[in-house]
Amino acid sequence: MGDLKQHSLIKAQERLRDQVGHALRAALIAGELRPGRVYSAPGLAGELGVSATPVREAMLDLAREGLVEPVRNKGFRITEVSERDLDQYTELRTMIEVPTIGRVTKMATVEQLEALRPIAEEIVTSARGHDLIGYLEADRRFHLSLLALAGNDRLVETVGDLRKRSRLYGLTGLDEAGKLVSSAEEHLELLDLMLGGDAEAAEACMLRHLGHVRSLWAQGRDEPVGRTQGGLGSGL
Repeated sequence: MGDLKQHSLIKAQERLRDQVGHALRAALIAGELRPGRVYSAPGLAGELGVSATPVREAMLDLAREGLVEPVRNKGFRITEVSERDLDQYTELRTMIEVPTIGRVTKMATVEQLEALRPIAEEIVTSARGHDLIGYLEADRRFHLSLLALAGNDRLVETVGDLRKRSRLYGLTGLDEAGKLVSSAEEHLELLDLMLGGDAEAAEACMLRHLGHVRSLWAQGRDEPVGRTQGGLGSGL
């Protein structure tokens, strides 16, 4: 019985580590944690209401993804991403996602595509409701679920990694300016084109959408940073 209790404790610790990692990623995306700044595990733990251990573990996970870097005796520095980096991420995503959308348009069933409509609608609803974290999470699920219909798990992992590495700048100012809604609505447009079987138009829509996303990244770098709903600890 003692071994089982220990196993349960380990699982609980792993879940907390994952929850903390999710909260920190959300804070990175929302701009609550700023590129170039150093944050200590105890300081972040105090804001999240947890001990420093799962924060350190989660930060090490983020370090392996290239999102943060350890700073000896101080904590972790949020990795800065240059305009060149963002251009390269966009180029890679374009090379992968645009032709994949064309293939999925030709091979996916109506049922498979329609199953993604609620997520596409959730993206729009979140954008209109100024729910930034909800918007980004639904956006992630939509894109990766759509790409998953191509049947290549490694492709989905690659795009997921590119998204993590590029989403380091706050979009709060853009949300407040109402600039996210039009990007959100492009998901429904893309889905309708795919349901219509127009692979060429779907590829063109995806290309345009990625261009708009890159534009939002550029604007987000210069926007003032606010607090998202619920603060840093909202992911737990």
